[in-house]
Amino acid sequence: MSIEKSLYAAPEGLESLDDGEELDIDFTEDFELGDTQEPPEEPVGFNENLVEHLDPAVVEEIVSNILSDFDDDLSSRKDWIKAYVDGLELLGLKIEERMDPWPGACGVYHPLLSESLVKFQAETIMEIFPASGPVRTEIIGKETPEKKDAAARVQTDMNYRLTDEMTEYRPETERLLWGLGLSGNAFRKVYFDPGLNRQTAIFVPAEDVVVPYGASNIETSPRVTHVMRKTENEVRRLQVMGFYADIDLGEPNNTLDEVEKKIAEKMGFRATSDDRYKLLEIQVNLDIPGLEHEDDEGEPTGLALPYLITIEKGSNKCLAIRRNWEEGDETHKKRQHFVHYGYIPGFGFYCFGLIHLIGAFAKSGTSIIRQLVDAGTLANLPGGFKTRGMRVKGDDTPIAPAEFRDVDVPSGAIKDNLMLLPYKEPSQVLLTLLNQIVEDGRRFANTADLQASDMSANAPVGTTLAILERTLKVMSAVQARIHYSMKQELRLLKNIIADYTPEEYEYQPVEGDRKAKKSDYEMVDVIPVSDPNAATLSQKVVQYQAVMQLAQQAPQLYDLAYLHRQMLDVLSIPNADKLVALEDDQKPMDPMSENIQAMKGKPLKAFIYQDQDAHIAAHQAFMQNPIVAQTIGQNPQANMIMASLQAHIADHLGFSYRAKLEKQMGVTMPAPEKELPKELEVELSKLIAVASQQLLQADKAQAAQQQAQQQAQDPLIQMQQAEIQQKGQEIQRKAAKDQVDAQIKGQQLQIERERIQQQAQTDAMRIEAQTEQARIRSENDHDLERTRLGVQTAIEQARLRKGQP
Repeated sequence: MSIEKSLYAAPEGLESLDDGEELDIDFTEDFELGDTQEPPEEPVGFNENLVEHLDPAVVEEIVSNILSDFDDDLSSRKDWIKAYVDGLELLGLKIEERMDPWPGACGVYHPLLSESLVKFQAETIMEIFPASGPVRTEIIGKETPEKKDAAARVQTDMNYRLTDEMTEYRPETERLLWGLGLSGNAFRKVYFDPGLNRQTAIFVPAEDVVVPYGASNIETSPRVTHVMRKTENEVRRLQVMGFYADIDLGEPNNTLDEVEKKIAEKMGFRATSDDRYKLLEIQVNLDIPGLEHEDDEGEPTGLALPYLITIEKGSNKCLAIRRNWEEGDETHKKRQHFVHYGYIPGFGFYCFGLIHLIGAFAKSGTSIIRQLVDAGTLANLPGGFKTRGMRVKGDDTPIAPAEFRDVDVPSGAIKDNLMLLPYKEPSQVLLTLLNQIVEDGRRFANTADLQASDMSANAPVGTTLAILERTLKVMSAVQARIHYSMKQELRLLKNIIADYTPEEYEYQPVEGDRKAKKSDYEMVDVIPVSDPNAATLSQKVVQYQAVMQLAQQAPQLYDLAYLHRQMLDVLSIPNADKLVALEDDQKPMDPMSENIQAMKGKPLKAFIYQDQDAHIAAHQAFMQNPIVAQTIGQNPQANMIMASLQAHIADHLGFSYRAKLEKQMGVTMPAPEKELPKELEVELSKLIAVASQQLLQADKAQAAQQQAQQQAQDPLIQMQQAEIQQKGQEIQRKAAKDQVDAQIKGQQLQIERERIQQQAQTDAMRIEAQTEQARIRSENDHDLERTRLGVQTAIEQARLRKGQP
């Protein structure tokens, strides 16, 4: 049994009370104990011990009911506890002197169970508790520089507390892992210890936490009983401090129960009594008369509320009844102080451990190995029968090597007076069976070692990883359960630390400062450093080797520096940040310092609030400097240095362009890489597109103006401009002459055109006159012909009248 502290802090001002120091406290009652059936006239303080205010009859009834339920809870887990207690013997922690089948027979235990337990404890403690501490932080919400700094401070602060301040935390964790692997269950009790004035997390063995049969988990269990052992002085101290009621408990009941006796016996101790009080600290839901839960109208609802009750088991007296929810919480949610660690979940609340899983293998292996040793003993030191009259001098002592003794033989030869029993040598079949049983047990417990010969040295990393995954699948699942439970524990510790952390620390934020303020804890979450996806270091290393092989095929897709940094962290290499520097580790620097960092091959980072144009000008001047260029050119890493500077200048250029866009739009853009709502992103894109076009036109005009100004100041350009101006004047004179010539030619063309027109008019008139003459001539000829015909016709008619042919 372990000695545990109380869940709640002592009254303010009593933390520094030393043992033996008297304290005068006025326990003024608000009402008579006999009148507790009616509500008190004044409300009872939220954190007060209700035993001082309740009717003794009510308290007695509560104690009676709770103890009855506690006995039922013990009975419901009787088979589980029996298997656990019987299995303790298989650890071989107690050296057994056997008298059967003969005194001094082999009493060795096969170390299968102990081996599996020690391996589990060693592997797990190295995984969940590295030298740097068991805590890492996770930022809640969007990552910002402020949150990153807060996360670093919280991680450093909590790791300092758990490794340096809470000196008992690592030993308690190793004890927890031993109990977890052995029984399959272990519990962590997290609370603020007023005596130490800090947070505390103690290991509670599985046999000291009792829950009902039907409970599925400790968070929703209707009843959780913590069995504690406290000395008389410890109990008296808590009574004087006002945490426990000042009740006479009498002398401690020194009797151990049967389970405690068996555990002590199996662990190699002789213990039948204990001079400490046995306290039951029970978390239970109760509907206490006078303290009923009420609805909005003040009517009792009959709802049972969570309380914390402490009972001394020997005298059945109640020492404390306290509310077990946060003050001001209208939902009355039960406060959680326990974290349940489970090995292999089973049918009920209690999980199975190595005792339940490979206890039979260990028992069989122990039986066989004893048979083999006893067989070898009988074969090497055989016994048998001899005749009654045969006498051997000194026959009560073994015969030493090269020693001969006198023998009195009654008759015949010595061999005729002796008959050895036919003992056989240790059986080879039995040895093979032992090896098979042990191998099956190790494989079932997932503690079998993976031999190097099982894998080819030329096998791909993926094949090796697949073999490791298959071999360590069960242990990986166990590690994932431990990771989950430890996450709950660290959150409880974080909340307690935050409650007792000042709002602000007056400190200089220098590198390595471990202090954190209360607001830091509100911005981050804490999780274990362990990886739930990998149970061992070798598994993690193989995983990263597989990623590195992929990175070699497409290095442009990977952040190689970050990948190597993670690999160093997995290998627990100290000062990994100095070996492989990341861009995120960089602090703002002046341009010259950045140039020096680039020369050393260190990563560079631009910040949005820097003077981007100044940095760009400084870096470009540095790169264009002939001495610098000559020196860098002799460096084998010249291309890498120049590429790094060019990329850094591009970062500054991007921030500079962003600032110009913001000025053009008249609004401040969201932080880089910030996730935006769909509608906002669409509207912002349109606004940026318009502003980009406007900025493009403005930059073009500005560039043209600057170019003109630069050219105007260049003598060569001025001479060229004068020459161009002369040529222009010559061209103008030539153009004027050509214009005059063109005008003359135009006039000549106009005259010629008029002449042609006149000629055409003349020709037309002439043609018209000739046509008219021809018409007249034709008409005249027609008239003549008609006249001729008329004359001829008249002549013919005259001839006919005259009768002449």
